[in-house]
Amino acid sequence: MTETISRRVWTRPLVGAALAATLALAVAACGSSKSSSTKSASASPTSTSANSSPSNSGTAVATTNVNGVGTVLVKGDGRTLYILTSEKGGKLTCTDDNGCTKVWPDVELPHGTTHATAGSGAQASLLGTVKAKDGSLYVTYAGYPLYTYSGDSGNGQANGQGIKSFGGTWWAISPSGALVTKTASASGSGSGSSPGY
Repeated sequence: MTETISRRVWTRPLVGAALAATLALAVAACGSSKSSSTKSASASPTSTSANSSPSNSGTAVATTNVNGVGTVLVKGDGRTLYILTSEKGGKLTCTDDNGCTKVWPDVELPHGTTHATAGSGAQASLLGTVKAKDGSLYVTYAGYPLYTYSGDSGNGQANGQGIKSFGGTWWAISPSGALVTKTASASGSGSGSSPGY
């Protein structure tokens, strides 16, 4: 009988210690996943439009001054954004099917987001979307779908200015939604001639 009582006395502290260790591991795991989600959230764009929320906001559109061109829209990563004149009103003529988006990558919202966010200088009221035939949402500004240009190797470039291809002319766009039809003298291929696309 005394042997049974002594076993019970020693077993309870061991079970309690095992439960405490398991609980501590579970709390530590929750804490580490929380800190990793905090890190990923801080890496995303911080500027949002008045009607956006973290659950449905997507690609950021802001403005910057491009030498020789002026203040134009840029993507959240700083790349100059362009429109194609034939796409006024959201008509998509630059598509994957005709190879246009290989030269002029479209600005598409990430899956699960419903609109772009207006960063510094951009007007949230001019941002919109147009649905492609595959169901993806392209970001628009003043009714024009937005694109970057493969000939811009980095920020502060507007080498796509004035290029005629894919049924229209490519121009950067101002914060007011007006087309910027100046070409930067420093930009190599922005002379207005078509590079054969």
